[in-house]
Amino acid sequence: MAASSGMPSESPAVIPTVVNVGLMGLGVVGTGVAAHLLGDGPSLSDIAGRPVKLKKVLIRDISRPRDINLPAGLLTTNAEDILADPDIHIVVEVMGGTDPAENYLRQGLAAGKHVVTANKEVMAKSGPELMALARNNGANLLFEASVGGGIPIVGCMMNELAANDIRSIRSIINGTTNYILTRMAHDRTSFEQALGEAQELGYAEADPTNDVEGIDAAYKLTILASLAYRRSFEPVDVYCEGISKLEPQDFRYAEELGYAIKFLAIANLDDGGVQLRVYPALVPLEHMLAKVDGVYNAVEVDGSLCGQVLFHGMGAGREPTTSAVVGDLIEVVRKMGSQTQAVNAQHGAEPQNGTPLTVRPIGDLQARYYIRLDVADSPGVLAQIAQVLGDGQISIAAVLQRDTNPETESAEIVITTHPAKEASIQKALQAMAGLPHVKRVSNTIRIEG
Repeated sequence: MAASSGMPSESPAVIPTVVNVGLMGLGVVGTGVAAHLLGDGPSLSDIAGRPVKLKKVLIRDISRPRDINLPAGLLTTNAEDILADPDIHIVVEVMGGTDPAENYLRQGLAAGKHVVTANKEVMAKSGPELMALARNNGANLLFEASVGGGIPIVGCMMNELAANDIRSIRSIINGTTNYILTRMAHDRTSFEQALGEAQELGYAEADPTNDVEGIDAAYKLTILASLAYRRSFEPVDVYCEGISKLEPQDFRYAEELGYAIKFLAIANLDDGGVQLRVYPALVPLEHMLAKVDGVYNAVEVDGSLCGQVLFHGMGAGREPTTSAVVGDLIEVVRKMGSQTQAVNAQHGAEPQNGTPLTVRPIGDLQARYYIRLDVADSPGVLAQIAQVLGDGQISIAAVLQRDTNPETESAEIVITTHPAKEASIQKALQAMAGLPHVKRVSNTIRIEG
């Protein structure tokens, strides 16, 4: 079940004989949605309980070849053919991006049309405003497909898990980066090679910045955190580090230490503050998230009543995202004409106890750390590094020394720490980089779980 805004309950809504749908976007996901509406798969009309018809499809270029045969007159390049048509009851937006998609969503909701969207960026940046607009105009706004593809996490956060105080969310919510890290872990390929393969397979865009730098995951985490903690967060509240600095030896060391490297999106509530962060992390090999490979996604929710629950499934692609979009569409159709007040998504509401939540900076993070350094192969280097860490009240848990190079007289050292404050670690890293025998602080990765 998907999250939605409230439906008005003052009087019964007029139930149309046929529910007409306007589809905005005919890319990979849009094609899947159109195919389903035109009869590919179980009858949507039978499942929804009343006839559902695809009336119009908005595209950019009407002459472009398509992977689907559509009835004559269905395609249009004019958004008003959908937004201004009183006989179109539901707008399905799968265009992506904010411009012009957000404007179209606002127009549709202002006209009292129900909206289903897969647009993570719009929902992350403007979700609360759009939810309010939907409520004020007696419309539903559903966005299950904006996070996790076919994983029903948005609806569960708003319904089945609504009774919980959410302590934390730990998630793998970007299939592109998970595929890249899986290839680097299993085959010790370089980041560049794994990214190239992901692009060839269609998992990564020609410009992969949003994926590999964590922007996509930050959008999705913003949505989940807003639902979990019942207040508005923005993408700028999320601390982001990408995966491009990871090297094959990091995966080798991680495995030797008993960890997998995963790209995590984490939200946790601690001492009246919420911390939101996206970065590569070392996860114990026995942890469930460590076993999520390829383009799969997973979301682990820790609630006060449910404990730890894990949602796992395909996080992107035509089929799983179509599943989420069509599921939302069915829910809207079933609600049309209902006098029952729908569940308020609370996207942007304050916590129920009235206590405002602060966003805690990354410097407050308390974690364990993996530090890899390229140092001169000479006596006393480790002692100097230990002194720097000791000065920062950072305790060493383990040290590995590998890959000594006689020609360059250098060695690679890996240090793991006991829990320490992020601000202290960053200060120590700067100090270590300035040591005469430290050639490079090659990588720093946080240890989670």
